[in-house]
Amino acid sequence: MRPHGDVGTCGEVVCADRLNLLREEASACTRCALAKTRTTVVFGSGDPHADLFIVGEAPGRDEDREGTPFVGRSGQLLLRLVAENLGLERNDCYIANTVKCRPPDNRNPRPAELSACRPFLDDQIASVKPKVIVTLGNVATQALLSTKEGIRTLRTNVFDLAGIPVLPTLHPAAALRGGAKVVEELRSDLLRVKAYL
Repeated sequence: MRPHGDVGTCGEVVCADRLNLLREEASACTRCALAKTRTTVVFGSGDPHADLFIVGEAPGRDEDREGTPFVGRSGQLLLRLVAENLGLERNDCYIANTVKCRPPDNRNPRPAELSACRPFLDDQIASVKPKVIVTLGNVATQALLSTKEGIRTLRTNVFDLAGIPVLPTLHPAAALRGGAKVVEELRSDLLRVKAYL
């Protein structure tokens, strides 16, 4: 991990405090209709100075219940692959979603919901200042990169977001559905991330 003394204007305490203030703001957010159906706001979790920032789509049922991103089966697979291929545990990364509230019936977030939550995600990234961002699946990748291209086209490329490399990969839920071949594609993408850490 990068030394805490080398974080520019956002020192260790300041960054953590900024994330805590954002979490409080998000917990009371009513910017979109998802506020009416959520159980809890799933803000994000992990090291406030992580080199790796993982962006998912939206909380699922387990995340909505527990208030932590990627705690269900998809998250377990993702974190196992991150540990095996990057040598990082959950607390070594920062994990957040494009929207902080679960869409009903696990549908994709709508454009208005993505727009309403985007300032939170942008502020999380600005606070953490990671070395690399990994986006998971179509929704997270398209939202963060402002593109309509699909993940199958984007996943072998590296993009720039305000000086931070962004590496899109498949969502672990797709790997659970698609079996060993998709798991290996996800593993291959994570190995590419290693060069940026």
